[in-house]
Amino acid sequence: MRTHVRTAALWAAQAILAVQLAPAGILKVTSDPAMVELFTTIGAGQWLRYTVGTLEIAAAIGLLVPRLCGPAALGVAALMTGATLTNIFLIAAPPWLPLGLLMVGALVAWARRTEIKAFPLGAVSPDGKQL
Repeated sequence: MRTHVRTAALWAAQAILAVQLAPAGILKVTSDPAMVELFTTIGAGQWLRYTVGTLEIAAAIGLLVPRLCGPAALGVAALMTGATLTNIFLIAAPPWLPLGLLMVGALVAWARRTEIKAFPLGAVSPDGKQL
């Protein structure tokens, strides 16, 4: 696949993830009644709702920042792993949405693995060289 097509596809996937995560995170941190009820059902406390919402908003922003997109995608994969397991084992809800977001997040994280490895040190070019 040509580099510019691959890059455009990655940015499109990242934008789709951001569009899914930002509103969900905002609903959680603004105490939407449905989110309060959901996290009451989970039984972990409302602190988890605030934590997950904040992480979703941070991930949505990070996915749109070139230097942060790789680590943000890795964070999305971790969050959606938890969401998938929660849907299956705690609330008996269909896991398809978090599972789909998990797969897209994991794919983006894999494609951005060079950026993830270099994250604390600085930006890298698409060919993996330190900038």
